[in-house]
Amino acid sequence: MKSCVAAFAMIAASASAFAPNSNPSCKVPSSSTFLEAVAERKWNSMVDKTQRSKSIPFLPRPINLDGSYVGDKGFDPFYLSSIPKNFAGFIQPPSWEETKGLPTLYWMREAELKHGRIAMLAWLGWRATDDGLRLPGDLFSTANIPNAYDAHNILVSQGLMTFMLIAVGFVEICSGAVLVQVSKGESDREAGDFGFDPLGISTGKSKEQKDKYKLNEIENGRLAMLAFGGIATQTALSDATHSFPYF
Repeated sequence: MKSCVAAFAMIAASASAFAPNSNPSCKVPSSSTFLEAVAERKWNSMVDKTQRSKSIPFLPRPINLDGSYVGDKGFDPFYLSSIPKNFAGFIQPPSWEETKGLPTLYWMREAELKHGRIAMLAWLGWRATDDGLRLPGDLFSTANIPNAYDAHNILVSQGLMTFMLIAVGFVEICSGAVLVQVSKGESDREAGDFGFDPLGISTGKSKEQKDKYKLNEIENGRLAMLAFGGIATQTALSDATHSFPYF
C-alpha cells in the first residue's frame, strides 16, 4: 500500500512540472522574447551605432571596419566581418595546441587579397590566351586549344591540370604554415604579406607610399574579381561568345 502511495505522489509531482505557473511574480519569458533579446545583444556588439558605414550610409558601421586596414570602404552589408570567430581551426585543429587564434577580419583580408591576386592573374591569362599567346609546342597551339573557355576541359583531358593541382596545393600548404605561425603569436605579419617584392619596389619607401601600393593592389584585385566573373559568365552564354569580343 505504501509503495502505491509513493508511486502516485511521484506521478503527481511529475505532472505538476507541465502545469502553467500560477505565481504571477515568477514569469518565464517566451521563446520569441528570449531570441529577440539575444539577437539585440549580438547586434550591439557587431555595429557602432554612433557612426554610419562609409559606403552604405543608411546602415551603422560594422564594428571591425574602423579604417585600420588600407582600402577599408566600410562595405559589409551582411556584417560578416563582425562575427566573432577564431579561424585558426580551419588550418590546424584546436586540439593539437592552444593558440592565440586568427580573428575574423584578419582571415577575411587574407582571403580577399589571395582571391584578388588570383583573379588578376586569371583575367590576364584568359585575355592572353584569346589574343593568341601560347606556350611553345603543338600541345598548346591554337589548333589544339582554340580559346580560353575550352582550355580547362582540354587540359584536364590531357592530364596537364594535375601539375597545376600540385602547384596550388604546395602554395596552400606554405601559406597555411604562415597562418599557423600568426595564430601561435610567432609572427606579426600583416594579412596577405608574404614579403614578395623581387624588384624591390617598396624598398626604402615611406609608410604613405607603401599604403598607396597596398591600396592599388586591393582595389585592382576587387576589380579583377568582378572582371573575371564577368568574362567567364559572358563566354559561357553560347557557342558564339566563346572567343573575343565575347558577344
